[in-house]
Amino acid sequence: MFSLIQLESFVAVAEELHFGAAADRLNMTQPPLSRQIQLLERELQAQLFIRNSRRVELTAAGRVLLPNARRILDLSSKTSLEVSRVATGDAGTVVIGYTAVAGQAVLPDLLSQASKHLPHVTLVLREAVSVEQLDALSKGAIDIGILRPIVTRPGVVTQLIKKDRLVVALPEGHDLATGKGVFIKELVGLPLMMYSTGEARYFYDLVLRLFDSVGARPNIAQIASQIPALLALVAAGLGVTLVPATAMEFTPRGVVFEEIAGANGLSNLNHSDMYLAWEESSANPAAELLRTIFINSLSPEDEEPPAPHETA
Repeated sequence: MFSLIQLESFVAVAEELHFGAAADRLNMTQPPLSRQIQLLERELQAQLFIRNSRRVELTAAGRVLLPNARRILDLSSKTSLEVSRVATGDAGTVVIGYTAVAGQAVLPDLLSQASKHLPHVTLVLREAVSVEQLDALSKGAIDIGILRPIVTRPGVVTQLIKKDRLVVALPEGHDLATGKGVFIKELVGLPLMMYSTGEARYFYDLVLRLFDSVGARPNIAQIASQIPALLALVAAGLGVTLVPATAMEFTPRGVVFEEIAGANGLSNLNHSDMYLAWEESSANPAAELLRTIFINSLSPEDEEPPAPHETA
């Protein structure tokens, strides 16, 4: 089988039509160059050049080989570059999981950083609730998750990227929509649009803890797993709900928000922070590079994220 150096030698001679000039171009002397051409002709069982003391010409076989040799060398060079980029993280594919809220609050910044610093990396985006992302991370189905830390998971590492809090979502015109804040105890007895225990356990437990802090239980009227669905129920006038403050960035018509009054006393309860998550044993260089670039790009007003930690 012919080698790349044989094809490089052939192309150089075919383009220069002069062995001396071709040898100079390849930074070699003429004897080894001639040897490579001879080996290639022997391998292909065809004469590629007509040579005499005055000129060098391509044979019919040489003219057929030339465009193919160029394509092979171009493909070799391209393949080498692509493999090198993947190995260093400058190319490849990164699968990113994100929640509905993260898709509005965090994902655009992450995509911007990827476009700016890793233009050759292909991103695959998959919207999923946090528990589904944890499963996907453990199975290697996604490389990066943007989620709420609902449960511990062996091998999954998380890092804080955005601090958040819960706010009260009310139908427009509701009696509690005064702009002065709402106490949790004022929500007792009202129909509450509540999170699913299976797909949104993190928020379900958080809301219960807030009601427990005032010695009450919520009046659960409807259940949904995604925040946009809960807000749609509120917009329809079916009740109230508690959502992360970042959800206010995509408020549906007919919904207003109030801060939770007395939040100072609930500071240890009222937080719904967002995290970047990945599988500790992940061997995707592009994903690792993207994580580092994104974390380092966090704006000064964001709380500086602590060192990453394993969730188990």
